[in-house]
Amino acid sequence: MFNQVMRKGRRLAGIGSVVAALGLAAPVLAQDKEPIVFGGSIPLSGVFAFAGIHIHAGLTDYTDWINSQGGINGHPVEYVMEDTAYEVDRSVAAFKKISGNDNLATYYGDSTGFMKAIASEVNEMNSVLMSGASFATALTDNEQYPYQFIPGPNYSQMFGIILEYIASQGEGGDMPTVAFVYSDTEFGKDPIENGKARAAELGIEVVEEIVTKPGSVDVSAEVLKMRRARPDYIVFHGYILSPINEFMVQMRQMGLDTQFMGTFWSSDKLIIDKMGEDADGYMGVMPYNYYDSEEGGPMLDALRTQAEQSDPEAGYRPTGYMQGWFNAMVWTEVVKRTLDAGKELTGDNMAEALASIEDWDTGGIIGVPVTVKNMSFPVGRIWRVNAKEGRYEPVSDWIHLD
Repeated sequence: MFNQVMRKGRRLAGIGSVVAALGLAAPVLAQDKEPIVFGGSIPLSGVFAFAGIHIHAGLTDYTDWINSQGGINGHPVEYVMEDTAYEVDRSVAAFKKISGNDNLATYYGDSTGFMKAIASEVNEMNSVLMSGASFATALTDNEQYPYQFIPGPNYSQMFGIILEYIASQGEGGDMPTVAFVYSDTEFGKDPIENGKARAAELGIEVVEEIVTKPGSVDVSAEVLKMRRARPDYIVFHGYILSPINEFMVQMRQMGLDTQFMGTFWSSDKLIIDKMGEDADGYMGVMPYNYYDSEEGGPMLDALRTQAEQSDPEAGYRPTGYMQGWFNAMVWTEVVKRTLDAGKELTGDNMAEALASIEDWDTGGIIGVPVTVKNMSFPVGRIWRVNAKEGRYEPVSDWIHLD
């Protein structure tokens, strides 16, 4: 009977999302109910493994936690993944293998390249809702990618949040100036045109624009350009670490008081670990609370408790972990809404349920209620490195784009 209600890829949902954290009795898994499957192409090896292992841990811990709360409408949740080494061909092969499971409901994609490559198949299937590591602006195009969403702000929205913060720092009517530094990759170029347009709308002058190769490169000539331009802020995008550190060190050695900022994947503790005291003052936009922040909430507390139980020796959980957990939270909320409405878990119905999310309380994972807009969560906060304390601290309120 269950399979008559659920076509390939149809699942149920329904949890009191913070039941354990609130100290309530957990519902019991029904032994006769089939599992709901969360699938994933996860880069446990390769160039993105530094994040993939933590994304995997976040997805694993959430699955364990939700099952401890009775699963989804009494159905146990299974997390099924394949290591892709961050290679599109391997990611596609993993999806084809895992999507053969009739109970697959949602899927984690490891890259923009994979999510674009698999889109036509996902669209034809109309049975799986996909999100993942990518915050690419293109993936919020509902016409091309109707069954994919961004688990936070897309890269253009991140620039929008950063620029709103910069605009708020103007004094006496004088608006700060900004420079954009980005990698010569699809990732790096993604938000630049939208960022320039938004800066113009806010009255912020973009005084320099520099493109580099990703990774460690000689930036001495570019630093000299920055010395001439003297921007109040530099926004980096399309990097994980280098050459952000090279720019910061060299510009500070020249006595420049420029403020340095970055987007999600360059705003983890890696920059503190690698730069030490030199990372002090670096700022990043982050859609989630950091694991070691002073913020709290029932789901954030549950996350920390589950993380400690699963690996007591691990300590701090990087932003990839938070992102993995949040992806699975959204999947659960979407499936819950779909089944509570008495609808099958088709791609169309799940996308409709996602779009219905308004003023959703994430239990402290994000510090304010969030609303989905164009298949994304356009909200974030600016955090600044306190090198002495070895962590990021908030320097803005939560900014939710209209």
